[in-house]
Amino acid sequence: MNPNLARLYDYPFTRLRALLNGSSPAGDNAISLSVGEPQHPPPGFVLEALTGALDGLQRYPATQGSEPLRDAIANWLCRRYQLPGSAVDPASQVLPVQGTREALFAAAQFIVAGQSSSNNNSIANNNALVAMPSPFYQIYEGAAFMAGAQPLYLPCTSANGFKPDLNAVTEAQWKRCQLFYICNPSNPTGTVYDSSFYAQLLSLADRYDFIVASDECYSEIYLDEDKPTPGLLQVCSALGRDKYERCLVFNSLSKRSNLAGLRSGFVVGDANLITAFLRYRTYHGSAMPLHHQAASIVAWQDEEHVIKNRARYRDKILRSSEVLGDRLEFELPAGGFCLWANCGGDDEQFALALYREKGVTVLPGSYLARDTNGENPASGYLRLALVQPLEQCLEAAIRICDYIDAKA
Repeated sequence: MNPNLARLYDYPFTRLRALLNGSSPAGDNAISLSVGEPQHPPPGFVLEALTGALDGLQRYPATQGSEPLRDAIANWLCRRYQLPGSAVDPASQVLPVQGTREALFAAAQFIVAGQSSSNNNSIANNNALVAMPSPFYQIYEGAAFMAGAQPLYLPCTSANGFKPDLNAVTEAQWKRCQLFYICNPSNPTGTVYDSSFYAQLLSLADRYDFIVASDECYSEIYLDEDKPTPGLLQVCSALGRDKYERCLVFNSLSKRSNLAGLRSGFVVGDANLITAFLRYRTYHGSAMPLHHQAASIVAWQDEEHVIKNRARYRDKILRSSEVLGDRLEFELPAGGFCLWANCGGDDEQFALALYREKGVTVLPGSYLARDTNGENPASGYLRLALVQPLEQCLEAAIRICDYIDAKA
């Protein structure tokens, strides 16, 4: 058995279930704000396209995806990030994937270089580093472990605006870095990375020869309608990096279009990396079913449902924040649908007591980070995923206030 499996931590929701095991929520109307699973209805026209393409079930889909799907993705990228019409080549720079979770994991498997043993078998390269913000989406860490690398956790705290301090990484660490995961907007903090951050990261990637993997799955959920979240391709274009050297961007329809179960996403970027990724995935066996591709095409071609979806999240964020007031310490998230709130104490015990006494489930922030220099940068924080209908989000906020007020 692969010994790297023993390096994997329990997933945050596994830990949450263990925490709550044996406890019963107060009342009959429990509300979960723990899992970031969109609850808004998927677009009807996408469902029609899905069911209308079931005649493709008897055919094997190509790992590279269909040309119409790659065209739809490339066109969306150019519209969304105001890129020239030929800025993204559908044939060489776009790769549809079965949701970005598997793609983000797989990226490390083909990027991280192993060491050759005497019998020409690849073995783990324990000298390799995969950098990531902390707190983080746990797939980044698991991908690093299973690729035989060491995660390099970069603490994101209120003191540094919840962004990794790139200047705090030593030259020795940069020399060992082979892959850098970044999430924009951030899950869980809601932080949005601007062009200057990306530009500095790209300069470092050039100097030390590592790959930048930009996870942009929350890109279409942002608070200010006039300030869309910038993306890595957009920054590359402004810098004249038309070939997107050392860059991979990941996005999906899960959050944008409430299609988490469709498992439809894409990777786009450096053509040499996409070629290598396609080669890996051909053996990996992950090809998007044809009816999923048909549904994805029409989803990427429409923006009206995305605007309405974003407005729903904006309403929930603003109104829930108004109810919570100053009971929890948080900033309005620039992107994403989560509140990253400091509870002022033990986040595990807060989550457990809130569940028992008020029937509201939230995720302890410390589950999403790792100790660095003896401190967990997410300790004392809670992630509140505002995915439920507005009425339930507001009710959850009221219950949180009642719980805090009762303790005061």
